[in-house]
Amino acid sequence: MLGIVLSTVRHRKAGFAGAFAALLCAAALVCACGVLLDTGLRGSVAPERYAGAPVVVTGDQFVHQTKIKKKGKVKHKAKAIAERAWLPASAADKVRAAGARGVITEVAFPAEIGAAPDESWGHGWESAALTPFTLREGRAPAVPGEIVVDAATARANGLHAGSRVRVASAEPGTYRVTGVTRQALKDQAAIFFSTAEARRLAGHPGMVTAIGATGSKAAIAGALRGTRATVHTGADRGRAEFPGAERSRVKLISMGGALGGTALLVAILVVSGTFALSVQQRQREIALLRAVAATPRQVRRMIGREALLIGLAAGPLGAAAGLPLAFWLRDRFRGLGALPPNLDLVVSPFPPAAAAVAAIVAAVAAARIAARRTARIRPVEALGDAALAPARLGAVRTAAGLLVLAGAAVLTAVLAGLHTEAAASPVTMLTALAWTVAVALLGPVIARAAVAVLAVPLRAFPVGGHLAAANLGAGARRLASVITPLTLMTGLTATILFAQTTTGHAAVRQATDGTLAAHVAGPKIPHGDAERIRRAPGVTAVTEVVRSTVRVGLENYGVQGVTIAGLDRTLDLDVRKGDIKALDASSVAVSTTAASRLHVAPRDTLRLTLGDGTPAALKVVAVYGRGLGFGDLTVSHDLLAAHVDDPRGTVLIAGTPPKGVPTVSAASLAEDTASANAEVNYIAMGLIIAFTAIAVVNTLAMSTADRARELAVLRLSGATRRQIMRMLGGETLAVVLIAGVLGTAIALATLTAFGRGMTGGGPSVPPLAHLGVIAWGALLAAAATALPARLAMRARPADAVGARE
Repeated sequence: MLGIVLSTVRHRKAGFAGAFAALLCAAALVCACGVLLDTGLRGSVAPERYAGAPVVVTGDQFVHQTKIKKKGKVKHKAKAIAERAWLPASAADKVRAAGARGVITEVAFPAEIGAAPDESWGHGWESAALTPFTLREGRAPAVPGEIVVDAATARANGLHAGSRVRVASAEPGTYRVTGVTRQALKDQAAIFFSTAEARRLAGHPGMVTAIGATGSKAAIAGALRGTRATVHTGADRGRAEFPGAERSRVKLISMGGALGGTALLVAILVVSGTFALSVQQRQREIALLRAVAATPRQVRRMIGREALLIGLAAGPLGAAAGLPLAFWLRDRFRGLGALPPNLDLVVSPFPPAAAAVAAIVAAVAAARIAARRTARIRPVEALGDAALAPARLGAVRTAAGLLVLAGAAVLTAVLAGLHTEAAASPVTMLTALAWTVAVALLGPVIARAAVAVLAVPLRAFPVGGHLAAANLGAGARRLASVITPLTLMTGLTATILFAQTTTGHAAVRQATDGTLAAHVAGPKIPHGDAERIRRAPGVTAVTEVVRSTVRVGLENYGVQGVTIAGLDRTLDLDVRKGDIKALDASSVAVSTTAASRLHVAPRDTLRLTLGDGTPAALKVVAVYGRGLGFGDLTVSHDLLAAHVDDPRGTVLIAGTPPKGVPTVSAASLAEDTASANAEVNYIAMGLIIAFTAIAVVNTLAMSTADRARELAVLRLSGATRRQIMRMLGGETLAVVLIAGVLGTAIALATLTAFGRGMTGGGPSVPPLAHLGVIAWGALLAAAATALPARLAMRARPADAVGARE
């Protein structure tokens, strides 16, 4: 058996090349996703600012929930909060009481000089020893108007001891540089103020960001038991220093898992289609084996071993290619700010090994499924079956197709009821895939119905059109095998692209319609500047807006904090119930979507956890409709600003703003937010689109190359090269039209359900963009058909007819 397998692979290299390419790409994609997932699970961040403190104490950066399940099992869950958790300064006394030495308190708050990096923080000079920072020149800051800057900041802005510079913060001001440090941190800028000035600017009286010390972790943890403090040592100090990196790590888990699962499903679908076409092209050869007494089991084993051989060659190579692909993804995500520079990839043998095994298993399973019917035919019928494809689908395939079709309909209904992106995104992709699998299973039936319609206009063209119509009608199975990958690419591409435009356009529309103010200033306007704008001549109302994320239970909800005075002249949230004018520091307004999920109404109490981990119980005073444009929850500005890292935000201005205040439109702010989130999804899912594009080219090229003998017979019958190319052009056009219609129908069904759940409206599909998707598929199909056809017709017709299949 092994000899036959090796001989078959050796003599049918072209036929197996397509399966090899599909498996290699699948393994690379799964490996890259596995590296992202592994990084999310086991990635760590090295400490920078806290590198000189063996033990670091911070506030708890998680919300916890404990549930007692059946049979007394206890399940504990923890979710990261959005802002930095603060500690009472008195916690330092408990750390000292535990026998710790060199106890140092730290405050950190956003502060920037010039074009600062994303991470730029102000600190009190008393915490310089946590790194440690030492002075290269000058002296430490002693009074409120003095600062020390790190070496990199001084170099980038041309600063030295004695320079005067403006520092942007919650209370911006001009400071004199009294010193420059010898050190600079790799991923963040450090600006040091006097101790009193730093604590004032931090805006958290009696609180500290962290406590550094030298001592026993167990003793310190024991002294702090019963408080919301957490103790960190070793690499865990980096997680305490960079809470944003921790949140990104958690996102990688969900992104890597969802992307990897989707990639694996797409890979199985593509590889199954490739092997099905390969087996279909070998039906005469398999029929001969059956006619000379080969049993169905032997045929299945032969095809399975062929697939195993190809999988063993493609899987490891694809897994190796997945590692540089993972690093490419890392660089793209870092460029978009979705992945911090200090969270590096975890590269271990597990993702490549898993990807290689997945490719091998997918290859064997796909080949066995594709060979099932061919292997089971009776020997007497073998040659006839190979010469003429069956007229109808088997009962098993029909039942499977109808079952998947029903499952796709159920998923579509479920998707229409999902209101959060975290829940809707994976279901959206699964829904589109389910519809595509149904099309693949029922493909021959769909192909015959489509050909019956397209044959009429094709026959209007002499010779080429007639030949195309005849070939399409006689080869429904072959047509179905090439339609499936093109349908998959069109449907997935349209779903990925237009799911983003659906939510993005709805958010922009709501933000535009709901912003009554003529001008928007931002995005980092301090409270003091907002007060000056409020007092300026010609300004009738000013609303300060700050944004964050809160947890209700363990679920994330976007929240905005707004100043109440003059709100009716700057903002229209489309209030459906209650009265937004009743909003104060002890109340909250809720969007219709959030109210539905949380089962709350006006006068109910909503318990939530603010961004820094502070619990709050707020009375619901209103329910509003424009949640996509302004966030799920709305609270008072003062309440939210006291619990965020950066209290600066946007300012809505009714009237004429004073000169020198830079303004933007509400639509542009919403578009920036939507586009930043969309680009991450585009890059992640773009790999799957690229994989399906490769599958389209692969399948069409295999199908066309297998027709060399057929094309030679046509040439011997008197058809010219030009007429044959026209025939193939007509067939390709029919394939593109059928796949375009099916892919569009799949995308529209999925996006309609997605839009109903996420926005309460229909999908947003730009016509030109969708035509571009179909045109891209047409270009790939034309290239994958024309080039193999020209290569197939290079040989003399008589030689091609006599060549071995």
